Amino acid sequence: MPTNLISPLVRDLQRAVGERNVLFAPEDLLVYEYDATIERALPDVVVFPDTAEEVAAVVRVAREYDQPVVPRGSGTGLAGGTVPVRGGIVVALTRMNRIVEIDAANRIAIVEPGVINLDLQTAVAKHGLLYAPDPSSQRICTLGGNVANNSGGPHTLAHGSTVSHVYGLEVALPDGRLTWLGGRLPDMPGPDLRGLFVGSEGTLGIVTKICVRLMPLPAAVRTMLGIFDSVDAASEAVSAIIRRGVIPVALEMLDQEIIRIVEPRVHAGYPLDAGAVLLIEVEGLAEGVAYEAAAVIDACREQGAREVRVAEEAVERERLWEGRKAGIGAIGAVSPAFYLLDGVVPRTRLPQVMRKVMELSARYGFRCANIFHAGDGNLHPNIMFDPDEPGATDRVLELGGEIMRVCVDAGGSITGEHGIGSEKRSYMEWIFSPADLDAMSRVRAAFGGADQFNPCKVLPSGHGCGAGHAADFQRALAVPGVYV
Repeated sequence: MPTNLISPLVRDLQRAVGERNVLFAPEDLLVYEYDATIERALPDVVVFPDTAEEVAAVVRVAREYDQPVVPRGSGTGLAGGTVPVRGGIVVALTRMNRIVEIDAANRIAIVEPGVINLDLQTAVAKHGLLYAPDPSSQRICTLGGNVANNSGGPHTLAHGSTVSHVYGLEVALPDGRLTWLGGRLPDMPGPDLRGLFVGSEGTLGIVTKICVRLMPLPAAVRTMLGIFDSVDAASEAVSAIIRRGVIPVALEMLDQEIIRIVEPRVHAGYPLDAGAVLLIEVEGLAEGVAYEAAAVIDACREQGAREVRVAEEAVERERLWEGRKAGIGAIGAVSPAFYLLDGVVPRTRLPQVMRKVMELSARYGFRCANIFHAGDGNLHPNIMFDPDEPGATDRVLELGGEIMRVCVDAGGSITGEHGIGSEKRSYMEWIFSPADLDAMSRVRAAFGGADQFNPCKVLPSGHGCGAGHAADFQRALAVPGVYV
């Protein structure tokens, strides 16, 4: 494009990161208008910084031109967290993908935000170590995105989510300064700004480096598959296992709908006639693992499991886990679209809540496949639908809101690991008081981001953000060029 047609904003961004690292042509921007949700909005420009200093330079340019800034990793988010609702500058961090340091002696690693979760797992395994948080999208999701959403995963029931495994963060603040929050140790003096930043969904600044905690690989692992005739029985077994004093590192549930979708494609060994299965894993010293595995098997049988299979070989264990990890993707092969929800309920309320989820899905006329972290009550109903069917998207969003309400009424929350993003902003008022929300808003202002860093996310209102409900977002999309 002739330089006289390039805007001053684009020219200054090109100076900051290089001409080839700035996209502004409409056809290039289309790729960055969405994440893994059903929401859409076009950015004005996309930049690809290669260093922390370049990120800071981009932030300073954005501040000079009063442009919104939206950090982005692989775009696998499930709550509209990287959708640029007010346009502006998307800062794509995928080129910042270096593992800077692995300090095996002190069990830490320093990584850039674009490092893929599984790549870190593979690298540290050579040192006999592991990084515990393992989202189901770990083959593609970035660690920066995991930090933004405080992501979890199947193996965080015992080990905790991302915030429990991050010691320090280098961040670019909204005024363009680089600073560290926390450091290389678990307990730094002063207020825990590191913990505050994890889960802030890009509203407080941009992560440029992450110091993570590593753990030794377990001495022994036992993976089991509990097979049940109903979701109710499997749900009761979840609490029965915990009552026996066993906290598995993973306790996952798949219902019949998802089993019949994933098993023909992966051949994980899930029985097609099962009402539900529990994928259960315990780890530790060999003697403790044997004791806990026996307790798990007894608890499952006590709740009516017709069979409990134990993976005897590593290949069998990997196959069982492949069914769990590939489950969400397999839905795409049988449905034109699906809406993945993320709610949390107390474990003891799982049977009642799961019955209500299925009842609501049937009432709205949608198939629902459930694959989720049963051990910590983190539900993931997948509502399958055809977006070309008139009114289907609106009905799916309405159903999603009803399911979230069921979770809250059961004493739970509106997210366990996917974040709030733009999708659930209006639901925040269900679980937080006006004073709570005002305090969160003041924190954002204290960091200097106000409404410019990932605007219209997390909090239920903001300048130019509309009402904050996902359905309002969808209605706005019906008018070309108009966004909430």
